[in-house]
Amino acid sequence: MSNQELFKKVLSHAKEYGFVFPSSEIYDGLSAVYDYGQQGVALKKNLRDYWWKAMVQLNDNIVGLDAAILMHPTTWKASGHVDAFNDPLIDNKDSKKRYRADVLVEDYVGKLDTKIEKEVKKAAKRFGDAFDKEQFISTNPRVVGYKEKGDAILKRLGKSLEKEDLADVKALIEELEIVCPVSGSKNWTEVKQFNLMFGTKLGASAESATELYLRPETAQGIFVNFLNVQKTGRMKLPFGIAQTGKAFRNEIVARQFIFRMREFEQMEMQFFISPGTQKEWYAYWKETRLKWHHSLGLGTDNYRFHDHEKLAHYADAACDIEFRFPFGFKELEGIHSRTDFDLSSHEEYSGKKLQYFDPERQENYVPYVLETSIGLDRLFLAVFSNSLQEETLEDGSSRTVLRLPAVVAPTKVAVLPLVKKDGLPDIAKSFVEELKWDMTVAYDEKDAVGRRYRRQDALGTPFCITVDHQTLEDQTVTLRHRDSMEQERLTLAQAKAQINEAVSFQNWLRAL
Repeated sequence: MSNQELFKKVLSHAKEYGFVFPSSEIYDGLSAVYDYGQQGVALKKNLRDYWWKAMVQLNDNIVGLDAAILMHPTTWKASGHVDAFNDPLIDNKDSKKRYRADVLVEDYVGKLDTKIEKEVKKAAKRFGDAFDKEQFISTNPRVVGYKEKGDAILKRLGKSLEKEDLADVKALIEELEIVCPVSGSKNWTEVKQFNLMFGTKLGASAESATELYLRPETAQGIFVNFLNVQKTGRMKLPFGIAQTGKAFRNEIVARQFIFRMREFEQMEMQFFISPGTQKEWYAYWKETRLKWHHSLGLGTDNYRFHDHEKLAHYADAACDIEFRFPFGFKELEGIHSRTDFDLSSHEEYSGKKLQYFDPERQENYVPYVLETSIGLDRLFLAVFSNSLQEETLEDGSSRTVLRLPAVVAPTKVAVLPLVKKDGLPDIAKSFVEELKWDMTVAYDEKDAVGRRYRRQDALGTPFCITVDHQTLEDQTVTLRHRDSMEQERLTLAQAKAQINEAVSFQNWLRAL
């Protein structure tokens, strides 16, 4: 299955099985806005909990916060969003379509990465077990050429955006002969900046209303509450404040399903540290966050670091953890060393001191900040798209299976009576009542049991318990495993213990 075919399958499967729906679909929808269905909301919650437990529950020096979406408008002046939260836009004169200029260039480089992957696959097939991937990538002239070209393009793009040299961004698009994906035309307008914040009003009448913004990120709620948390929690540096919540951006090119939306959810942690320690903490959080992603078992080859060529004026280091989506490697999580910009800026605009008294140094200072920020919707898409597989079985038949990590699967086990008679449904329902106190359980009695297994495979349910006539005799059940389709005969207590072990947060996170 090609990447394009896989992505189409992801979209259709997400809707068909109740994971994600187009928002307001009965009114023909709203561009780049989606609703999470009964399965999707459970998967999303489980992913959020998986992050929260690893970030807050397992760290003694990290606490949580839930700041309001609406904030005083000066917040966004201090943060720089009013003046500098822009994307570079370019229009195609023939198709009348608008694009982010930087994304057009990045997609061009992404095609070079795809060419590199094809060369690697061909070489691996040719050399077999003797293939050394790292050596091939570093020595093969064609691969080296692709990589050097891609690096040079991104470096130039980063410098142009940093200097706000939009003319050079357009020149780069023209030199690379990038065409409009719709019209195939190279007839481009000039590049211009567009602010991404949504405006709204607070007040009883239009005349007296205050101009506000829907927050474009959750981080600022953490910064303005720094002292509130530090003093009430008696926190000592280093310490972190974590938050999950909705953010809103008027994306120009909202596309690729839930990867880039106008209403989305972030999971952020701002780690406050002493000035001068940012390099070691930056390295620590890079390693820690990558380990967390690897713990989900989606394949280490599907992740890579991308160091920023263009740094924000306040940052001294920044990188992305990128994931291999069906449409290529794209940003999943950002890790940024933000120095003391945020607290210093809010201190300046508010006139209130946002400093920390260091008992060891016996002095006050503005802490530095190390940020980790992950898009929950992007994480959802990464897990969902990687888990969706078409499998050919030994008998020649096929099945669609959603191999979600068991710890985040919406439903942990489905209880199925073999037939709808002989008292089997009553026993099955009594098992559901017993199990649901510890895990999310589904009950299904419709259709042949084989079809019900396939339905649960497609929903990502890791286990099925089948109640049959032998259950009437000895109270044992059949436990079926989603991934291997193996079945074993166990008591309900044994099955419950095995499922609990397989979905335990502790077992999935113990390696961190």
